[in-house]
Amino acid sequence: MLSRAASVAALLVSWQIAAWFVGERLLPSPEAVSIVLVQEARAGALTLNLAATLARVAAAFALALTAGAAIGYAMGRSSTFDRFADPWLILLLNLPALATIVLAYIWFGLTEAAAIGAVAVNKLPNTIAVLREGARALDPALDEMGQAFAFGSWTRLRHIVVPQLAPYLAAATRTGLSLTWKIVLVVELVGRPNGVGFAIGTAFQLFDVARILAYALSFVVVMLVIETWVVQPFERRASSWRSGPG
Repeated sequence: MLSRAASVAALLVSWQIAAWFVGERLLPSPEAVSIVLVQEARAGALTLNLAATLARVAAAFALALTAGAAIGYAMGRSSTFDRFADPWLILLLNLPALATIVLAYIWFGLTEAAAIGAVAVNKLPNTIAVLREGARALDPALDEMGQAFAFGSWTRLRHIVVPQLAPYLAAATRTGLSLTWKIVLVVELVGRPNGVGFAIGTAFQLFDVARILAYALSFVVVMLVIETWVVQPFERRASSWRSGPG
């Protein structure tokens, strides 16, 4: 805890020194950014935009994780399906995010569904790739045990497959959240009327660097809280079974 506090203090001091040298116009001081942050919070704009962005992140992430886990598991378990779907996976992995976003808006309009769908499509291939490796690493001895005890499909999935895939789900969650919220900001910048990306785009047009930093840092703090209190505990719990009771 002390080391983290010292690190944050060093960051703020470095930021303040850089602001003195560069100038408030290009790099506002921590105090100036804090003032803007308080103003936005009091006006209600900060809460509105953060909530809009978080809702899009949650929807796109849940959609991509659910579909990606199912497809990745199927590819990892079936060599035939893997050979069929692999070219599609490579295509999605290398398709530029901006192209997907623009095409979604052109084809489906500037709608919330198009925005969330575009983000989910960009996140989907990463989840598929991670879960495919997890499915390939499943222990065949545990499968044989499930067959010997005549486990049903649901019991086998719950007690044999999911515990083994949990570390891979945790890894997909960690990388997925960081990727998803960055793409969401681009989606909002290009075609949404609210959200952190929209606020940053508006501040850019006004060359309001303090507001850009205020919104960027506020959302980073929110994601750090989610990472610390949600993702990391889930990751530790997902991997704890491998180390055994000792």
